[in-house]
Amino acid sequence: MFDNFQPTYIVAITAVISSMVLLGYFSWKTLIISNVFQQGINLYQQEDYEGAEAAFRQVISLNSTNDVVHLLLGDTLIQQGKLEEAIQQFQEVIHRAPKKVDAYLRLSNVFMRQEKKEEAIATLQKARDLCQAQRQSQKAEQINRILQKMNKNNS
Repeated sequence: MFDNFQPTYIVAITAVISSMVLLGYFSWKTLIISNVFQQGINLYQQEDYEGAEAAFRQVISLNSTNDVVHLLLGDTLIQQGKLEEAIQQFQEVIHRAPKKVDAYLRLSNVFMRQEKKEEAIATLQKARDLCQAQRQSQKAEQINRILQKMNKNNS
């Protein structure tokens, strides 16, 4: 009677062990990512921007789809004057998550630093429109005030 069930037990045991190994691997990977991410935050707060950049790049190498890390890497690059690289990070987030307002706001900030007012205004308008669509009326109004100031300065 048990002879007929042995292959079934072996398959079930193999499936359980495989699942446990995968769960262990992903738990380990998550822990590593979390530790390196926290290290990057700490280095950024200590104004060690090169160290923070290295940590955030390491996190991205382990999980390239984490938009928050790309935004923080962009911020870190701005602090080092690497504006073109920061733009790439923000644009990557926008490409992957086109409704992420923070990426547009950061991108417009870089354009302002580069004195590219037209690009900054266009990017801020997209951010404002997204805020309105997402019913973030306070944030949309803040962006609107910034846009009004920028338009007055252009006159």
